Amino acid sequence: MFAKKISEIENLIQKQDEWRCQCINLIASENVLSQRARAAGCSDFAHRYAEGHPGERYYRGTSYIDEIESQLKTNLKIIFECDHCEVRPISGTNANEAVFSRFVGPGDVVMVNSTPGGGHISHHRRGSLGKFTHNIIDFPVTADGYHIDIEKAAYLIEKTRPKLIVVGKSLFLFPEPLAELAEVCRRSKTLIMYDAAHVLGLIAGKRFQRPLAEGAWLMTASTHKTFFGSQRGVILSNMEEEPWRKIDRGAFPGSSSNHPLHTLAQMAICAYEMMDFGETYAEDTIRNAKTLAAALDRLGFDVQGREFGYTESHQVAVNVRANGGGEKVSRTLEANDIILNMNMLPHEPLSNHDRPDGIRLGVQEMTRFGMGEAEMGQIAELIHACIIGKKDVKEDVNRFRAQFREARYSYDNFGERRAEPLKLMKSA
Repeated sequence: MFAKKISEIENLIQKQDEWRCQCINLIASENVLSQRARAAGCSDFAHRYAEGHPGERYYRGTSYIDEIESQLKTNLKIIFECDHCEVRPISGTNANEAVFSRFVGPGDVVMVNSTPGGGHISHHRRGSLGKFTHNIIDFPVTADGYHIDIEKAAYLIEKTRPKLIVVGKSLFLFPEPLAELAEVCRRSKTLIMYDAAHVLGLIAGKRFQRPLAEGAWLMTASTHKTFFGSQRGVILSNMEEEPWRKIDRGAFPGSSSNHPLHTLAQMAICAYEMMDFGETYAEDTIRNAKTLAAALDRLGFDVQGREFGYTESHQVAVNVRANGGGEKVSRTLEANDIILNMNMLPHEPLSNHDRPDGIRLGVQEMTRFGMGEAEMGQIAELIHACIIGKKDVKEDVNRFRAQFREARYSYDNFGERRAEPLKLMKSA
């Protein structure tokens, strides 16, 4: 009866696959799986349950996923130099909620980065945090809007005594001042949570900052932005056993029951890729972001953070108000197969959320497809021709992207290694 409709869906899937392989993808919250990781998604694990921990399941028939999950947790503890690892959350927001549900109650003060200042929706009243408290205050920021004002933040923390502060952002150009905040938080007995969703792969690659070593009590993240995938969430910490048991119960049964086992298997593969290639990948990604930012600046765009070297992450922020605003620019670029998102900038009021001045660009996926500094310059030229030159560049974009179709920094083509293995892997 519905065979034709199913064929329509299959056709749409095929169109999506073909189209996005023709595009320059600059969405800062996306990445691509290697072929070997992608293949792991088409397995029997897609149909199964594994509630609980390895060896302690509520279901039988889990011996193989037990082994995979155990390997994954061991490797994540090595990568992030931590004692505890929770891999059951299905997203970064889900991981955040698992924490909030156990450590934040009605009336508790929580300090976060504002939405215009880059804070994630899950950190705010209308997101996950707002389910547990409405007593949410914003970090004061420096005049540029991209850095926490340490002196003012210290005063506010000592005055309000927050239960928790949440650092980390969606618009995340520069490391957070964890060491400075940690000193203040120790005096006020305030917990520090670091949302590493956007920069997890850069942290894994030892090219951004070390949140747990610098003072964060715990770190949450999604696993598919600068980390290689798959789309899941994670919680990492060096906290004592007793509070960690609260995190454990916050993940299950608090914020999740079963979770997709095929994506867990994919993530296990991706963790090995990150252990082997992560440092090179993170270095290449940050270099590419800086190069793209500088190229756009030279071409006349109002690139943010110029006085600080534009960025220290995978992201670039551009004020395109003079070019019609973020909504118009992002739609124009999409019509030309350059995919990115509009984004609020720190100077904007919340009322601008649907018509912001800015755009946000991320280079992590194009870096994984093998693009380097020369290609970042070409991307900048294409954006300039499209937005300022008002030209149709779609065919140029498609020809350009056709040269970069295979994911690098992976084991897809084992003979074409992009990085030397870490010593850990040599001894394995």
